[in-house]
Amino acid sequence: MVSDVDSVRSTNHGYLERKKNMFIVLVACLVAILIALAIWLTVSPSTLYPVQVNGKFGYINKSAKMVIAPQFEQALAFKEGYAPVKVGGNWGYIDKSGKLTIPPQYHLADPFSSGLALVGVGPRLGYIDRNGKYAINPQYPGAGQFGDGLAPVLVNGRWGYIDKSGKMAVNPQFDEGGNFSEGFAVVRMNNQYGFIDKSGKVSINPQFSSAGDFHDGLAVVKMGGKFGFIDKSGKVKITPQFDSAGDFSDGLAVVAMGHRFGYINRSGSFAINPQFDDGGNFNAGLAPVWIGDREGYIDKHGKYVWNPMS
Repeated sequence: MVSDVDSVRSTNHGYLERKKNMFIVLVACLVAILIALAIWLTVSPSTLYPVQVNGKFGYINKSAKMVIAPQFEQALAFKEGYAPVKVGGNWGYIDKSGKLTIPPQYHLADPFSSGLALVGVGPRLGYIDRNGKYAINPQYPGAGQFGDGLAPVLVNGRWGYIDKSGKMAVNPQFDEGGNFSEGFAVVRMNNQYGFIDKSGKVSINPQFSSAGDFHDGLAVVKMGGKFGFIDKSGKVKITPQFDSAGDFSDGLAVVAMGHRFGYINRSGSFAINPQFDDGGNFNAGLAPVWIGDREGYIDKHGKYVWNPMS
C-alpha cells in the first residue's frame, strides 16, 4: 500500500525528513516480512494426509483436496518432505509431487526423522538417508526412529541407543527402549516403565505399567489401570482416568472413555467430546478418526474436513 502523505505539503522541513525516515523503516519492515514469508513457505510446505479410497491410498491437503491420486497399497504420513508408500508388496518413498524418489525395495519402512529413516529387509533393520543410501547398515533385529540425535536398537536381547554415525551412545541394558523426544526416552526395566535422559541416566524412576513419549512437555502413563499424563519432573499433571490415551500433538491428545475416543487439552478438559471408534494424533491442525473401519479427518473443533469413508 502506498501512503498519500507524500501529497501533503508543509513548511516544516523537519517533517519531510521524518517522513522520509518513516518510509525507509516501513520498506525495511515490508522486506523483512516478505523474507520471513518466503522462508516459511520453503521450510513449512503444505501438509498432506493419507486417505484410502476404493482400497487404494492417496493424499489430500488440509482443504480435503486430493493432491496425490489413490494408487498405493498402503501409505504413511509425510515427514521431512517424504512419505513411505507400499507398491507391489514392498515399501519405498515418494515426495510431495507423488514421485517415487526411493524405489519400493523394503519389507518395512518408517517416516524420516532427523534426516534418516528406519527400514527393514528380511529380519534386519537399518537406516537410510534421503537418497536411499544406507547410513547405518541393516544389522538390528529391533530398532526405533531417531529423535534428539539418538535411536533405540536391540543388541543381544537388550536395548540401547546409537547416534547417527551408528556408534553406541547408551549401552544396551534395558528390557525395552522407546524413541527420544524432548530429551527423554521411555524405557522398561523389571516390567515397569520410566524415563532416561540422553546420557542413559534414569530421570524418572520406572513405576508405570505403560508409558509414551514426551510431547508438548507431557507424557502419557498408565497407573492403576488408567491413563493420565506426567510432566518432565515425573509429577502427575492430568489424573489417570482414561481407558486409553495417546501423545499430545498440536496441544491436544486423543483419549478414550469406554469405547469412545475424543480429545483433551493440556488441562485435561475435553476439547472434542468422545464420539469416535478410534482416533489418531493431530498433525498441522487435522487428525484421523474412525467410525467402524471408515477413516475421516477432523479439525481442532471436531468438525469433519474429510468424511469417514473406506
